[in-house]
Amino acid sequence: MRVLIVEDEPFLADAIQTGLRREGIAVDVVHDGDAALEYVTINDYDVIVLDRDIPGVHGDQVCGRIVAEHPQVRVLMLTAARTLDDKVLGFELGADDYVAKPFDFPELVARLRALERRNQPAAPPTLADGGVRLDSFRREVTRNGRRVRLSRKEFAVLELLMRADGGVLSAERLLEKAWDMNADPFTNTIRVTISTLRKKLGEPWMIQTVPGCGYRFDGSRD
Repeated sequence: MRVLIVEDEPFLADAIQTGLRREGIAVDVVHDGDAALEYVTINDYDVIVLDRDIPGVHGDQVCGRIVAEHPQVRVLMLTAARTLDDKVLGFELGADDYVAKPFDFPELVARLRALERRNQPAAPPTLADGGVRLDSFRREVTRNGRRVRLSRKEFAVLELLMRADGGVLSAERLLEKAWDMNADPFTNTIRVTISTLRKKLGEPWMIQTVPGCGYRFDGSRD
């Protein structure tokens, strides 16, 4: 999952970014409405965490623009405006969810994952293909009952490939969804991550390279 945080308080924005990255979520941060609209145009986000009272273009206008121009992107308003009228207005603007500050971080993570699932075909939180079992809530992976310890990025890549249900994902798509804007698209990051992931899962290799196209997960090889 890739998330954009729109928050004008740098300390809070950094804290949310750090926490979400520890959950294996790719995160970018901007501090005003103008930058938010620019980033949404450039990058493919699953969810926008949006403060309403931000410099530049107001958060309400940002929400309206995203809903109109990028309907596939979910908007979670995270704001100090906590009255019932504020919440109703947020939903009327097109927000998908509304969390008032102060908030509990585990709840924020749970709400983000719930919003991400809305953009995908219905799928259980636990994925099983061949001998590989991936639990997206517990962040655990096993193969034939053996625990496989993965880094956050390795887990994110494996989850993307398994959710593709045998489809091919390009290196660019994996980089776009599992990393943030600091990732260099010209590095061999994806190739190295795939190679390490294969070794940790063990033979026979279940992640196949499709020349000129990308990678796919093939559970039938177990």
